[in-house]
Amino acid sequence: MTDSHPDLPGTTQATNSNRPARSTRSNRPARTPNPNRMNRREWSWVLYDVGNSAFVMLSTAFIPIYVDTLTEGSVVVSWGFTETIVSLIVALLMPILGSLADYQGLKMKFFIGAMGTGALACAMLSLPTVVFVFFAVYIIAAVGLNSSMVFYDAFLIDATTEDKYDSVSTKGYAWGYIGSMVPFLACLALILQSSALGIETAIATRISFVIIAIWWFIFSLPMIKNVKQIHFKPLPEHAITTSLKGLVVTIRNIISDKKLLFFMIAFFCYIDGVHTIIKMATSYGTDLGIDSTQMLLALVATQFVAFPAALAYGKLSKRFGARIVLVVSCIGYAMITLYAAFLLRSSADFWVLAIAVGLFQGGIQALSRSYFGRLIPKNHANEYYGFFDIFGKYAAILGTFLMSLFTAITGNASLGILSITILFVLGAVFLTLMPKDQKRTDGE
Repeated sequence: MTDSHPDLPGTTQATNSNRPARSTRSNRPARTPNPNRMNRREWSWVLYDVGNSAFVMLSTAFIPIYVDTLTEGSVVVSWGFTETIVSLIVALLMPILGSLADYQGLKMKFFIGAMGTGALACAMLSLPTVVFVFFAVYIIAAVGLNSSMVFYDAFLIDATTEDKYDSVSTKGYAWGYIGSMVPFLACLALILQSSALGIETAIATRISFVIIAIWWFIFSLPMIKNVKQIHFKPLPEHAITTSLKGLVVTIRNIISDKKLLFFMIAFFCYIDGVHTIIKMATSYGTDLGIDSTQMLLALVATQFVAFPAALAYGKLSKRFGARIVLVVSCIGYAMITLYAAFLLRSSADFWVLAIAVGLFQGGIQALSRSYFGRLIPKNHANEYYGFFDIFGKYAAILGTFLMSLFTAITGNASLGILSITILFVLGAVFLTLMPKDQKRTDGE
């Protein structure tokens, strides 16, 4: 007689024997998956933050100091206007490209194109010795970086599940800070020890551009291989025309959704100050006469402080809600800008500023990215993230432009950085005014 159990996979059939059937099923209880553990797809997404953050560090720390050797006059003015041009180009391009990338099979192609262009231009920064040519190549590299980040941010909804948006997004920023330290410290050692190696500091800096480009490209590969576009729109016959019409519909949807609209206005305000501080901190310190080595070391400290701080933001958002944590971050940044305007005068002061920025920088950006992902339709993610980037990039245009303009007019960089304090205050106000859902399911 045969006793079979077809509904129990892994159970063998008993033969006509006195021995009972033995099941291959273990008596041990099955392991419960750890919801906090990252899978390969999520880690692959996070690793792109490790790659591109190296270029962010390069443009924050090395390039403004290097530009100072190529040009006469205020670095704040020339660097600020260059960053303004970058932000304007990205803000004009991304709504259209973002809308097209929402179509099936296009998101990764756009990502690879933007990343590849940016990394190649980063390597080519090692060639120009004339400041205007250098700025032109830098603009291409920075546009490539920022464009790739729009597609990358939109891939968050494909890389993980909604309940892990905050956790994965904050891990991206956290590991980006730590991971970027590897090439940064290698390049910093190369520059500081250039005389011992028998090369000029300028040449060591140019070699650093190539090192950063290679690092950026290598850490892009896991995402290209493992992250796939899950949410998409069917590809229509006339994709460009349809995308342009869709942009109009998206704008109407944003305006009609009071919660989303208030968040985007708040984001426009506070991310202005965040981007301005990131982009202008080194040039601001240079104008104040702060030792460049001390500034670079302080920026290293920022990265190490930002790592645990960004991870903490993911946990704080679970406890208090993402919106409340963002409000507190805006207030913290307002205090930082006041400190920079009135108290920053020495290398020690710059260290205090760098550490304070590290406490807020990664968290406010990571939670903004993940919180926005909860508010938008998933199959239009690139299109919405294109507008998300517009608000960020036009804000960056305003911040860098105001800081450069006030510095040029008054000759006092402190007045320039003071002008952005009000934007953090406005950001906190609009976040507070956002309508609340009756059911707390989106990180409120």
